[in-house]
Amino acid sequence: MIGKATIVAPSNIALIKYWGTRDLNRTLPFNPSFSMTLRHCTTRTTVAGIEDAVTDEVLVQGLEGGLQAAPEAFAQGVVSHLDKLRSWAEVAHRFRVATENSFPMGAGLASSASGFAALALAVVESLGREISPETASRLARHSGSGSAARSVMGGYVEWPADGSEDGSATQVFPATHWDLRDVVAILDTSEKRVSSRAGHKLAETSPYFAHRLEQLPRRLREVRQAVADRDFSRLAPMVEEEAIDLHLIAMSSKPPIFYWRPGSLAVLALARELRENGVEVCSTMDAGANVHLICTSAAEERVVAALEELPEVQTVIRDGVGNGPRIDDQDLF
Repeated sequence: MIGKATIVAPSNIALIKYWGTRDLNRTLPFNPSFSMTLRHCTTRTTVAGIEDAVTDEVLVQGLEGGLQAAPEAFAQGVVSHLDKLRSWAEVAHRFRVATENSFPMGAGLASSASGFAALALAVVESLGREISPETASRLARHSGSGSAARSVMGGYVEWPADGSEDGSATQVFPATHWDLRDVVAILDTSEKRVSSRAGHKLAETSPYFAHRLEQLPRRLREVRQAVADRDFSRLAPMVEEEAIDLHLIAMSSKPPIFYWRPGSLAVLALARELRENGVEVCSTMDAGANVHLICTSAAEERVVAALEELPEVQTVIRDGVGNGPRIDDQDLF
């Protein structure tokens, strides 16, 4: 019997960024990355096998409620990943897939990470298979979203860059190790004009790309140790240095990519001002205009209040470190 399963998988925010691939088709990164798995920014995906079908069916939750056919480009990405999962599982049948997000898609909030992690895990669960976290990481990565390799695990996660086809992420610290919060300033919910995949492809064209790779071993050690020691004063400058570097590479690529908006700069300035006034907060950005303010639990309320005073901020998402994906009984169909 062909099964059915629903998985809720979280997004993650990288403190050390994955930017640039040595092999885009196999999603092999130039550098290791280190992230914090979130708990509220999630993708819910239901998967069921379809007997005697010749094509997959991909559905998304519509803005007005109810499932509808996914846009063609989105559906193609899902089907491409399903083909790889079928090959791994040695099955031939087609799937019905339905998915919904709790946060904006394509806006630099790692929706591909949560989406493809949820898809991979839901397919595995629907097939009744049991796999290790390392295998789950590899299966999610095969979607083409490197960040998905980290979203299959909770807490603080590192994805190495050893050039291995079998390279998978590992949990370095559980979520209970340090209750950091992620307050996200939403400035623009529209889909970004240049995808992360395109950005990865162009990264090597930046004259600063090689210099960044030279800095990353030191930066990764600093971030790992700061998290190990729960030392926010050590963590904050490294996180901000890393985020600025990613956007420096993007803006100096050929052609240049500009993800920032005027509001992004306002939030970055706010984070610095708050920290100068004793608030334990720092900023980071993925490939998009929206800004993540990483802070301690004691600082969260003050950070939220300050963001809500900025006219450039449309809304604020309050999130924090989470335990990773889970099986859910609320199917989408």
